[in-house]
Amino acid sequence: MITAHDVSFAYDGTLVLDTVRMAARPGLVVGLIGPNGSGKTTLLRTLYAALTPRAGLVSLDSTDLATLSPRQQARRLAVVAQDEHTDVPLTVAETVLLGRSPHLRTFQRYSIADHELAAAALTKVGARHLADRVVTGLSGGEKQRVLIARALAQRADHLLLDEPTNHLDIRYQHEVLQLVRTLGVTTIVVLHDLNLAARYCDEVVLLHEGRVQAKGSPDAVLRAETLEPVYRIGVRRVRSDDGLHLLFHPLGTGSEAATR
Repeated sequence: MITAHDVSFAYDGTLVLDTVRMAARPGLVVGLIGPNGSGKTTLLRTLYAALTPRAGLVSLDSTDLATLSPRQQARRLAVVAQDEHTDVPLTVAETVLLGRSPHLRTFQRYSIADHELAAAALTKVGARHLADRVVTGLSGGEKQRVLIARALAQRADHLLLDEPTNHLDIRYQHEVLQLVRTLGVTTIVVLHDLNLAARYCDEVVLLHEGRVQAKGSPDAVLRAETLEPVYRIGVRRVRSDDGLHLLFHPLGTGSEAATR
C-alpha cells in the first residue's frame, strides 16, 4: 500500500500540490486524473521519491518512503516515466535485465536466475519475440511493453506509470492498460483519457489546482456534477453492456437528458 499523507509541493515558491491525501490499496489500479497543470505528474513523482514533499510524507505500508535507501525504494517501486528516453542502443533483453539491477551487489553480474526472470517478464507482456531487437527501433506500443517488462523484472510490489498511453494509437492504449490490469500489483497510473480511466481503474483520484477534488470508484467520481466544474466541458454518461462511457460537449450545448 502506498499512501500520500497531506503531501504539499512547490516549484520556486508556487504551490503545485496542497495537502494531498490518497492511498493505493494492495492489488488495485488507481488512476490519477485531472486537467493539465492539476498536479498529476508532480504527485506521482513524490510517490516514487523523485521529488521530496515540502510538507507531509509518502509511506509504503507503514514505512516513511524517505527513510528507505534508493536501492530499497527500487526494490519496492517500479516506475515507467512519461516519454522515457530509450536512445541508448540496448536490445530489449538488455533493457529488461536492467530491472534486476536493484537486486545486485556492487560489481555483481546478472545470474541465470536474473535472465530467467527477465525472459518471464517479456513473456508476460507478450514481447518475448522482441528480445533481440534494439529498443530504439520499436514502435511506441512495443516500447511501452518493454518498459513494463523491465518494471516486472524488478519484482516490485508497486507499479507507477506516467501517461503510459501517451502517443499510442487506440489499439495500443487498450492493450497496454489491459496488460496493467492483469499484473496483480498495486498500480498508480496518470491518465488523461477519462474513458480509459473508467474502463481500467478500480479507483480514481481527481486533482484540480493541486488539490484532491474527488476520489473513489470511477462510477462515483466520473459524474457530470463533479467533472464539469473542473474540466469546464459538458459531460454525458452513457451505459452499455461494455460499461460506463463519457461523452463530452461544450457547456450549454449538451443534452439535458444525460444520465448522471
